[in-house]
Amino acid sequence: MAGEPQADCLFCKIVSGEVPATVVRETDTTVAFRDINPQAPTHVLVIPKAHYPDAASLAAADPRATADVLREAGSVAAEEKLDETGYRVVFNTGSGAGQTVFHAHAHVLGGRGLNWPPG
Repeated sequence: MAGEPQADCLFCKIVSGEVPATVVRETDTTVAFRDINPQAPTHVLVIPKAHYPDAASLAAADPRATADVLREAGSVAAEEKLDETGYRVVFNTGSGAGQTVFHAHAHVLGGRGLNWPPG
């Protein structure tokens, strides 16, 4: 069921503490942690604690949690001093877009020039 922890989900295991992560922020509804394969000098993932497979399903089912993820992305950027130079918040949706963990998550990237378009 959407929102419920999934036994086979890496990010649900991070939320439960079963799998370690370098957590930089945590709220009642979100966890933010460093990506283990960073694509920029600062690369932090912000996830809702509730399980939704992607950003679209999260937004449709729980707009408040979606706003919490985005607010925390901004807080991470401020704490990492990325708000001074610029940063990117990315939601990959589907394997064709590079999503590898099917638990909604925002990538907060910064600390170097981020050209557009990415890729």
